[in-house]
Amino acid sequence: MAYKLICFDMDGVIFECTNFWMELHKKYNTYKEGLELTKKYLKSDYAKLVGEVVKKLWKGKPESAFLALINSVNYTKGARELFNWLNSKNFKTAIISTGDKKLAERAKKELGINYIYTNKLIFKKGIIGGEFKWSIASDRKSVTLKELCKKLLVDLKDCVVVGHDHADIKMARIAGFTIGFCPEDKEFKKYCNVIINKKDLKELIPILERL
Repeated sequence: MAYKLICFDMDGVIFECTNFWMELHKKYNTYKEGLELTKKYLKSDYAKLVGEVVKKLWKGKPESAFLALINSVNYTKGARELFNWLNSKNFKTAIISTGDKKLAERAKKELGINYIYTNKLIFKKGIIGGEFKWSIASDRKSVTLKELCKKLLVDLKDCVVVGHDHADIKMARIAGFTIGFCPEDKEFKKYCNVIINKKDLKELIPILERL
C-alpha cells in the first residue's frame, strides 16, 4: 500500500455535526445572525466573519455552554472501528479543519489521531473575550496539508484526503487520492476518486485496503 498519510476533515466526517460553529450559535442563541454572516463572508472574507461573530455576537458568552457542546457531539458511526484499523496498519492520520481545537483534541485522544490542525476559540476567566486563533481559514487547508507532508517527508501523491464540502476542494486537487464522505458540495464531488453516501466510516476500510 503506497499511501502513508490519511487527512480528515472533522465536522461532518469524524463527528456527526456538519458545522460545529453553527451548533455553537444554537447554544448561544445567535443562529439566525450567525447563518447570515456565514453565508455572506465564509468564502469571501474569513477575517470579517471572525470579527463579526467572535468580537460582537459571542463576546461575553460563557465557556460552560461551549464545553457542554464539545462533550456532547457524537462521533460518526464507525469512527472508532476505522481508526482502530488505521492505527493497526500504522497509518499516519491527521485532522485539518476549520473547526475548534478542543473538539479535535478530544478526537486525537479518544481515537488515536496523530496530528491536528484547527482553529481555536479563546476564553478568559470562563467567558469569550473576543479572540479567535484561525490558522486554518476555509481556503488554507491545502497549505496546511502541504506543510504536514513536508514535515513528514511524505509525497502529496502518497496522501489520502477524506472530506465532504467546498473547503476540501483544494486539498482534493493536490492529494493522491480523495474520498468524499457523504459530500454536500457538487464542485467537491468532481475531485473525488470515490464517494461514500452511507454515514458509516467503516465503509472506508475496504476502499483503503484496495489502494
